[in-house]
Amino acid sequence: MSVIISCEHATYNIPADYQYLFNGQQRVLASHRGWDPGASELATRIARKLKVPCHKGKVSRLLIDLNRSSFNRQRFSAYTNALDKQTKSAIIARYYQPYRDRIVQQVAQLAAQQKPVVHFSIHSFTPVLNGNKRNADIGLLYDPARRREKALAKLLGRALSEQFPGTRIRYNYPYRGTADGMTSYLRKHFSASTYLGIEIEVNQQHIIGKDKLWRDLKSGLGDYIGKTLSKIHQSN
Repeated sequence: MSVIISCEHATYNIPADYQYLFNGQQRVLASHRGWDPGASELATRIARKLKVPCHKGKVSRLLIDLNRSSFNRQRFSAYTNALDKQTKSAIIARYYQPYRDRIVQQVAQLAAQQKPVVHFSIHSFTPVLNGNKRNADIGLLYDPARRREKALAKLLGRALSEQFPGTRIRYNYPYRGTADGMTSYLRKHFSASTYLGIEIEVNQQHIIGKDKLWRDLKSGLGDYIGKTLSKIHQSN
């Protein structure tokens, strides 16, 4: 198996040309609305442990959301949706399309080696959204119709449950694994035998609090993923 890591919401950076759109909005940018706190660091550590490529977004999701498809109305935020067509096209051409194209191209190159490509998209989620508390510590998202994705997610979930007793690990939560995102986008390009996409979501309460679970995930999640992939490989 070949493995790649991605992190679409790695930063809340706004390029200089567009900072005028966010004057006085630094607090919003630094919140969960502007990025996924902790996700970039976790993605980097996993990639280093597994010695695999890591793709990370370079702009805030409030400029353009790299995890949303072109048909998704939420690709541009309330701060950028009213921009003229030419400005939007420039943002797409400079930041959005190259990022997505690089990942598609790399999956295609790895798939050409006749090995399944496993993609982990790393995210974090706010503990409370719209007044509703999220009841999970870790979410593992996958497409239930893809048998190998489901098996991989369940095996990784069991490994994490054994390592962290009492941790709330939920599947296809806090979002559906088939909802619009980088993994669902790639499933449209590659068959179930070629591509397995798993989105890993970590509750930001652990990241903000810098608690033991977060420290252990940073130091050990790459190992747990590696061992899980080895089990999958041995069973095939």
